[in-house]
Amino acid sequence: MADTLLTVADGMVVTMDYSLRLDDGEVIDASAEGEPIQFLQGHGEIVYGLEQALYGVAVGEQRDLSVAPADGYGDVDPHAFEEVPLDAFPSDAPLELDMELQVSDTAGETYNAHIAEVRPETVLLDLNHPLASETLYFSVNVVSLRQATSEELEHGHAHGHGHSH
Repeated sequence: MADTLLTVADGMVVTMDYSLRLDDGEVIDASAEGEPIQFLQGHGEIVYGLEQALYGVAVGEQRDLSVAPADGYGDVDPHAFEEVPLDAFPSDAPLELDMELQVSDTAGETYNAHIAEVRPETVLLDLNHPLASETLYFSVNVVSLRQATSEELEHGHAHGHGHSH
């Protein structure tokens, strides 16, 4: 069948299984068994370096790809730390090192942060992505590819299941 010649290109909806490891080899993220992720290639829905590395990968092909921090979640930004008074937290909140929490700014935008330091009267929040400065090791397997519909291209993302092939 001609389908076997399909490879990842812009405007393709990619369905793939993946796992993500860091330098220590521990798998920290992966698609669920039988539940591959689906995304529109070329629209920045996934990590830049991974998206770039997927061009030309064929259906059924498994690849191990490494993504440098610059093409992943960037380096740690020394300015992305914020000191917050302890009384900004609920008194019964268990504040622990590396604990992840969501913080919102005055405009109502929410950010993920984790606690870098608990001080006597303040908490130092690290607003960097937890994977900043990490090299990302992806193992991917492209399950299927199809051309995106015009609607998907217009919206800039895949519309999930329900389209029969």
